[in-house]
Amino acid sequence: MGILIVGASIAGVRTAQSLRKSGFADPVTIVGAEPYRPYDKPPVSKDMILPETDGAPVPLLGAEELDALGVDLRVGVRAVALDPVARVVVTDTGEELGYDILVIATGVSPRTLPGAEGLTGVHTMRTVEDALAVRAALPAARHVVAIGAGFIGAEFASAARSYGADVTVVEAQPVPLAHLLGAQVGALLGGLHEANGVTLLTGTQVERFEGIGRVTGVTLADGRTLPADLVVVGVGATPATGWLATSGLPVDDGVVCDERLRVRGFDGVYAAGDVARWPHPMYGVEMRIEHWTNANEHAEIVAAAVTGAPAPRVQPPYVWSDQYGHRIQIVGRPGLGRAVRVRPAADDHQVAAVYADEDGTVVAAVVVDDPRLLMRLRRAVMARTPIDALDAPF
Repeated sequence: MGILIVGASIAGVRTAQSLRKSGFADPVTIVGAEPYRPYDKPPVSKDMILPETDGAPVPLLGAEELDALGVDLRVGVRAVALDPVARVVVTDTGEELGYDILVIATGVSPRTLPGAEGLTGVHTMRTVEDALAVRAALPAARHVVAIGAGFIGAEFASAARSYGADVTVVEAQPVPLAHLLGAQVGALLGGLHEANGVTLLTGTQVERFEGIGRVTGVTLADGRTLPADLVVVGVGATPATGWLATSGLPVDDGVVCDERLRVRGFDGVYAAGDVARWPHPMYGVEMRIEHWTNANEHAEIVAAAVTGAPAPRVQPPYVWSDQYGHRIQIVGRPGLGRAVRVRPAADDHQVAAVYADEDGTVVAAVVVDDPRLLMRLRRAVMARTPIDALDAPF
């Protein structure tokens, strides 16, 4: 029966590639809920909605690469249940897919807000359909609202401005990204919105959507109503684990795994990517990371575990975001420390910050538009460099 990978995601496809690269020759089947060949997720809220692009999804593999991989790819097939004792996954068509080894790579589902159901003009940004719908609406949109000033909301706001729309970002926190990066750095990054003609409203909640059939406005908890003919909700995501409800697998903000991404208590079952919760070797605590690079690294870890190869060296978490012509890069875990060195924004908005823990060890960095500095600080995070020994232009 071979290996069954549930999720034609980055983690799922890269796992298949890593297995083949490691010499694994047994059958590999990938099932994906979306009716598309595997595509890259980051462009959904970036390149796919920009006016200068064609809006097409970016394939993870070309047709020849996919053929050479020798996998049974089934798109438009959704897993709805798992019986780990019988080693069977049930699909939405009632088909039962057996496996010797199962890899769960179903990713996450975007959170929504009450009242958005059935209301045209309110979107999330996770799939090809999301990107196509938003791209089609943007040229005629005059009043655009992004709910949430995280990376999804900010990237959408940036794209909307390139269409000339009047854009407002609504953020519940007093400072954007403060829970991740701290108030000082969050405020500096939030300044990108205002510098590019976007209205940023912080410390306020959304009360409800206005409109019958189609959105016409967003009413805030303070009573203000923002006109809106297009809204994107970017308020985070939850692990796509609903289909595992009757499986008995350990699910706690993701599928709980060990350090080799083996699902705890279930032989032959692995998880990878956004859906996997595991004890990160660099930090010694369980975490679930929704990063593109993390999904790629998980694929190599799973393949090594399946084939009996040594585990690859784990890298520090890394994520990037493209906003208003700037690239924001984050390496490490800022939440494990505080910003101890900060380069404030100048006219070029090249913000940079280094985070250290209570022992004075460098644990993270945030860098805007300075790739050389980012690489230097990444090495410092990897080496757990003392902040007093850090050689960086601050």
